[in-house]
Amino acid sequence: MAASRSGNSSSSRYKIVLNSPVILTFTAICVVAFVLGELTHNNTNAALFSVYRSSLAHPLTYFRFFCHVFGHASVSHLTGNLMTILILGPMLEERYGGKTLIWTIAVTALITGVAHFILFPNSALMGASGVVFAFILLASFTSFKEKEIPLTFILVAVLYLGQQIYQGIFVEDNISQFTHILGGITGSVIGYNLNKK
Repeated sequence: MAASRSGNSSSSRYKIVLNSPVILTFTAICVVAFVLGELTHNNTNAALFSVYRSSLAHPLTYFRFFCHVFGHASVSHLTGNLMTILILGPMLEERYGGKTLIWTIAVTALITGVAHFILFPNSALMGASGVVFAFILLASFTSFKEKEIPLTFILVAVLYLGQQIYQGIFVEDNISQFTHILGGITGSVIGYNLNKK
């Protein structure tokens, strides 16, 4: 007599889910922008995915204020930013919602883009580093309560922003520490106001 198998065998199977649509879409756009940059010898980066001093009469100037966060100069630049975004982003999207995260990315992009446009006329800025630092500081606010400042936030601010200030003064490289600091401040302000409510 054959033994019967009880239960549904399909219920024990695992499936891949799109758990964080905003972060996954952001990641996909960054990858597509990078591939386009490689295929066009960085022409698409110059036209669409980096911000620099250009005519305010040109409509793409305003597009670049937001979309410079999608462009990346190298594979290591791209993967370095995306790893942090993919680690922190889903947690932040679950806590605050997709719309808030889109707004956070857009505000961070605009602030860093306009600041670079005004203050650094002889260089171009590209990459999601400002968004990364906004996410880091925003994540440190997840345990915030009214009239309390989390010690973790203070430590993160000191370690991450302090490091950027130090490198901006004493180390010369191709990373925009100013953008990192602005991104961190933006994330802090957004995190404070979101959790205050």
